[in-house]
Amino acid sequence: MFLKDEGKIWLATCGDGERVYLEPSMANRHGMIAGATGTGKTVTLKVIAESFSEMGVPTFIADVKGDVSGMCVPGAENKHIRRSIDTMNIVDFTYTGYPVRFFDVYGKFGIPVRTTISEMGPELLSRLLELSDAQAGVLRIVFRVADDKGLLLIDLKDLREMIRFVGDNAADIKLQYGNVTSQSLGGIARALLALEDEGGDLFFGEPALSLSDWFAYSSDGRGAMNILECRELFGHPLLYSTFLLWMLSELYELLPEAGDLEKPKIAFFFDEAHLLFRDAPKALLDKIEQVVRLIRSKGVSVWFITQSPSDIPESVLGQLGNRVQHALSAYTPNEQKALRYAARSFRPNPAFDTERALQEVGVGEAIVSVLDVKGTPSITYRANVLPPRSSMNAAEDKYFAAVMNADPLKDKYAAAVDRESAYEVINAERDAAVAEEQKEAEEAKREDKEKEKKPASSSRKTGRKKQSALGKTVSSAANSFGREIGRQLVRGLFGTFKR
Repeated sequence: MFLKDEGKIWLATCGDGERVYLEPSMANRHGMIAGATGTGKTVTLKVIAESFSEMGVPTFIADVKGDVSGMCVPGAENKHIRRSIDTMNIVDFTYTGYPVRFFDVYGKFGIPVRTTISEMGPELLSRLLELSDAQAGVLRIVFRVADDKGLLLIDLKDLREMIRFVGDNAADIKLQYGNVTSQSLGGIARALLALEDEGGDLFFGEPALSLSDWFAYSSDGRGAMNILECRELFGHPLLYSTFLLWMLSELYELLPEAGDLEKPKIAFFFDEAHLLFRDAPKALLDKIEQVVRLIRSKGVSVWFITQSPSDIPESVLGQLGNRVQHALSAYTPNEQKALRYAARSFRPNPAFDTERALQEVGVGEAIVSVLDVKGTPSITYRANVLPPRSSMNAAEDKYFAAVMNADPLKDKYAAAVDRESAYEVINAERDAAVAEEQKEAEEAKREDKEKEKKPASSSRKTGRKKQSALGKTVSSAANSFGREIGRQLVRGLFGTFKR
């Protein structure tokens, strides 16, 4: 609950009535919400997201289980919420819905979400396709050739055509970009087929999502909640995690430096965050750490939701200054190790044993540590998290339909568009090259016949130097797309477009 007079987020209350506040000016130092399944992580997420909305901060939330959608509907009284209101002495508690927008990669339960192959870039696409180092290197060459010549890669057919083009002209490309093997190109092509079988082709296309649309506000000044429906997407963990990482990198490239702000520009909630780091190569982990460290100066508050702090690399965990840890079980050796790790990640409180408390806290109760106004971690609290003001359940169809029908973005993104891009340009140039070769062959035949009729001394060479197929295609592509882009494409930390 955002307290306007206090200028703080009231997050939880201790047993003795002491309140735990989250400082908005420290929210962009990021946060973690952890705990076993069913211990109250989603409730904590909702309470924090509601407070951000009330202070005029838009949010992005990945809805893995489908229960976050109810934030567009006012909550309803029940004995558990009433007990929390009474024991925490919450005054003027009112149930309310929040301004919500629904997105869905598959376009079934929200506005379709798309990006282009060119915008995602080679680094994230290599992770999505699970390419080897050699294959990833070849994919970078494919992108570099396309970028340098202004060939736009919008969807999978564009990338396939670009791979074919690079393979056909490997000898010429090798001189400028490096060696390209047919084995690596074939491996990339097979990986694209697997991605398409998983429905990944729906994600690539236009109109591409503009993250600037996330920065929306209701008439009363509350920040919009951009909820991504992930129940189907989560069935493909690598696609899910890569997609959210792309969104985070897009925010990083989109926003200018802002320095220390009184409150974030936007809050980003990454549920099931362990998937982001699972089997990720060190180079990618280094870039994730770098983005998490740098993006706070652009006014972005990032929250990782997972079961245990041990799911998050120490280099990233060290940057999460605000932490809410719900209960953890400790039945197996691995769980006991994770419990000890979680306890050590908090500043000790002499009033209780943190490791023991993590096994004792009930649903909705948590071990909490937040940053004060100076950026110093507070003493660890054992506290009860406030109840959310919106519905705890998934939104019913009638509410969902009302939100979707009223959303002005619906018409903007509803219909897919397939404009001219690499596939069309390369094929058009290939057809033109074939036609020109046929024409030259016919001219050569006519010249040969004329030579047969004339004395040998009268024959002469034309002196014409043929241009390679690569040169013809590249020249035309640069002319047609170079005017549109106006400059060579520059890529950022994750290989995405640098804005």
